[in-house]
Amino acid sequence: MRWCVFALMVCLCGSRTSEAQERLTLLPDAPKPQPGIIVGTVTDVNDDTVPGATVILEGPALKDPRTVVSNDRGFFEFNDVEPGTTYHVTISAQGFASWTSPAVILNPGQYTILAGSKLHIAEALTTITVNSPAASPEEIAAEQVKVAEHQRVFGIIPNFYVVYDHHAAPLTTKLKFELASKVVFDPVTIIGVGMIAAINQAGDVPNYGQGAQGYAKRYGASYADGFTDIMIGGAVLPSLLHQDPRYFYQGTGTKKSRALHAISSTIICRGDDGSRQPNYSTIGGDLAAAAISTAYYPASDRTAGRVFPTALINTGERALSNLIQEFVLRRFTPKPKDQN
Repeated sequence: MRWCVFALMVCLCGSRTSEAQERLTLLPDAPKPQPGIIVGTVTDVNDDTVPGATVILEGPALKDPRTVVSNDRGFFEFNDVEPGTTYHVTISAQGFASWTSPAVILNPGQYTILAGSKLHIAEALTTITVNSPAASPEEIAAEQVKVAEHQRVFGIIPNFYVVYDHHAAPLTTKLKFELASKVVFDPVTIIGVGMIAAINQAGDVPNYGQGAQGYAKRYGASYADGFTDIMIGGAVLPSLLHQDPRYFYQGTGTKKSRALHAISSTIICRGDDGSRQPNYSTIGGDLAAAAISTAYYPASDRTAGRVFPTALINTGERALSNLIQEFVLRRFTPKPKDQN
């Protein structure tokens, strides 16, 4: 009798379960959560936008990472992002260290603005990999100079005297002369001197006269000016005084601090021991070049009173050049193909 009652109860329960299942199958599907959106603007530490940055969205809900590129205003956007799961956004751009966001979890339909994506200048761009674990500072410096000798604005104009690695090894005397020679004998330098001579020819300065002979003299004078300034201020005096003739790019901080760094580099330099010193090498090079030029300039342009004004003009031009290096030329100096 008990078995019969038990069997009847099972049948009744089974019937009710089937009815419940049928009712559930007739219910409409629950609506899917509304997807979210992640947007942001890629900037550097100076709040300048970074166009062309690669932005990658990764998370367990994605079969493959999603990738977009920031537009001309540095803006990027990910649509149709599934809510309720963890995502990370990674941003990278040439010349900058990569940045990865904290965990991002969206609520249904949430529009999230990703903050804090400031890219820092990548010091690793000029980090040299030396095979020997016990490489000397001289060997490291030699590798760094090889990298610097490939630095060209727009891939053309020499930009060898700029250092993007704040921890660069000091140059030996041999490397200082090698770097200076690389600049003065570069084909682009030779062509540039020709253009300067043509401009001076049009302005009839210095007073060499016109015609082919006048142009040849102006070319020789312009080349001699640059040669003496670079060799004395970039090799001879830095070797004797143990100073580094290169410009050390700052790249981070406020615009004011970067501008002060650029301008002060004309009168303050880094010693071979890493200390900050009065820039006797550069100032001395400007004075020496101005003084030597009196030996080959025509009598009407050859006066002792013009030495100091000429040297001051050269120093002012170098300060302007440093400002352009700090704020403009870095983005137009491509990373060498053989640079790590």
